[in-house]
Amino acid sequence: MIRVAKTENGLVKGLPAADPRITSFKGIPFAAPPVGKNRWRAPQPAGDWEGIREAYEFAPISMQSTPGVGTDIYCREWHVDPEIPMSEDCLYLNVWTGAKSTGEKQPVLIWYFGGGLQWGYPPEMEFDGERLARRGIVVVSVNYRINCFGFMAHPEITAEAPDAPANFGNLDQQAGLNWVIRNIAAFGGDPENITIAGQSAGGGSVLSQMTCPDNFGKFQKAVIMSAMIRSPYGEAGVGIPVPLSEAEKQGVEFLEFLGVKNLEEARALDAFYIRDKYDEYMWKHGMMGTVVDEKFCVGDPLLLYAAGKHAHVPVMSGNTSTEFLNQVFAGSEEEYEKKVRELFGEDGDRFLTFPEAKVRTDSGFAPVSGIECTVKSEFLLNAGSEDPQNSYYYCFMPDIPGWDDPGTFHSVDLWFFFETLAKCWRPFVGRHYDLARQMCNYWANFVKNGDPNGLDADGTPMPEWRPYTGEEHFEMFFTGAGPKTRVNQESEYIRFLIGESAKRLQ
Repeated sequence: MIRVAKTENGLVKGLPAADPRITSFKGIPFAAPPVGKNRWRAPQPAGDWEGIREAYEFAPISMQSTPGVGTDIYCREWHVDPEIPMSEDCLYLNVWTGAKSTGEKQPVLIWYFGGGLQWGYPPEMEFDGERLARRGIVVVSVNYRINCFGFMAHPEITAEAPDAPANFGNLDQQAGLNWVIRNIAAFGGDPENITIAGQSAGGGSVLSQMTCPDNFGKFQKAVIMSAMIRSPYGEAGVGIPVPLSEAEKQGVEFLEFLGVKNLEEARALDAFYIRDKYDEYMWKHGMMGTVVDEKFCVGDPLLLYAAGKHAHVPVMSGNTSTEFLNQVFAGSEEEYEKKVRELFGEDGDRFLTFPEAKVRTDSGFAPVSGIECTVKSEFLLNAGSEDPQNSYYYCFMPDIPGWDDPGTFHSVDLWFFFETLAKCWRPFVGRHYDLARQMCNYWANFVKNGDPNGLDADGTPMPEWRPYTGEEHFEMFFTGAGPKTRVNQESEYIRFLIGESAKRLQ
């Protein structure tokens, strides 16, 4: 087993995981601490150290609201520890490897956590990389700056660093990717077989990395989970980047809210003071996120993806069955028809012929998954491009047990993809564990070679999962009874909405 690895900055020593055939390395620095003059600055090179650094514990999480103090489902699910260490000094990553020697060249998975670019952290217990590492994959989880620490823009920052004026959290993610390329061979990984993956804002971050020209050629596959969030009934969506000029105005407003006159004074403030003021600020003025700075981010990632302006690699993407269903429009019959024609133009008459579009007598749009429609529309545009890549669609839809009867809520599939159900309080039973094993298998196979298909643990083939194309709308459903597939069986209504979504993305 590799228990000590030589990185570019020094030696690190890991510990046996629960399975002693796996070594976990936690808290490896991949950039300098983003404090002092490095606050609101692109990540800088990490410093060297002497001797062997013990990589035994997760590093502090990024500055954010204290986890585990609420009563929402996520505080019950995994944000359970209000005492978890937190610091502005947070640019560290973690590695799980089952390699016995540095020359094994195992495929690599890089994981970016979700949380709206405001919250989240690698130590969340569902993100344990051990089960994937047991399948012959080197797993890396990368921490990054979030909220105002990772995404504030300001005219002074732009003047100071015009080549990196914003998107510091995304640049942290990119720095983690570059660190992996330079160092992962020391952990038995293959720097030429990398998959970047994430869920929710982590999936949105994957899209951001995929559409950053500087990253083309740096990774070979991508997994985008529950992140292509656009409404099938209009232009609304989540994670649409704003222009740098607009973000700069917000930054000026935020510094005034902090009670300081300039960037120098802001950098001298206590990090926890800034955190608390941002918590107050964002609920009134909006959150900070990815910015179109024409350096890292050159446009809306979903539009760039639709236009083929992205790293051309195989993609796995999908959604849970009940997350982010589109809001219902209610009104009179006359108002309903007016809204339809406003949204769909000359196709409005066709929309009005679909009986499933209405959900009640006073008119309203049916609750449809915007993520599903957006993912499928992107996949169809990819299939019709000059360089189509295999694209695999899934929908996660098993029963989820628990007193709260939560349905397939946003993020619950993470327990399954990482095969970490045993850490959850929910009373999962055997068939849930079977499904998790198979989902983790599919994911591992995709990471290895861009194709999710393969054998289950007993040596039998898992249900075949084919790409989603114009000729074959192939869907993989992860159900309580196991993986089920469907081909070309979407309703005409859903196909209509997918087509309309594709039009808006072009």
